[in-house]
Amino acid sequence: MRRALDFIYDTSAWLAGLSMLAILVVTLIQVLGGVSDIFVRGTDAYAGYAMAAASFFALAHTLKRGEHIRVTLIIQRLPMATRRVMEIICLGVAVLMSGFFAWYAWDMVYWSWEFESRSDAMDASPLWIPQLAMSIGVTVLCVAFVDEFVQVLGGREIRESDLSADQQHTE
Repeated sequence: MRRALDFIYDTSAWLAGLSMLAILVVTLIQVLGGVSDIFVRGTDAYAGYAMAAASFFALAHTLKRGEHIRVTLIIQRLPMATRRVMEIICLGVAVLMSGFFAWYAWDMVYWSWEFESRSDAMDASPLWIPQLAMSIGVTVLCVAFVDEFVQVLGGREIRESDLSADQQHTE
């Protein structure tokens, strides 16, 4: 199970990287089009779609590597047992919030597909296509939060990267 989850997180990170590469390609097309007086319709929208895709695809991998920004102003001052309880509460809330976000993201994809919603930009792309990246990314994030929640409930220690530099030196 661990290998499958890590594969999903890594695949999501690769998709984020490919999305960033797509931003580069679309930007180059815009620049070269401007230099050669050739207008390529919808490139600004595609760059935006790729930027959103890169952001959402990177969320789960970033979480699992301990790279998410955490506000530890209060939690770092708590004793380890209390900190563990707070970590469980925070992860539980994160699971619920990301679960709701995933649910409504997929709901949005469905209704965009059902009503054949199109982008207002010059590309007039079906909106459900770029919305898929957000839905997939936030769903993988939800899975990653559930993974973290189960691990912490199972007794995993809070990562050193989760502690502030001051707290690491005092313990």
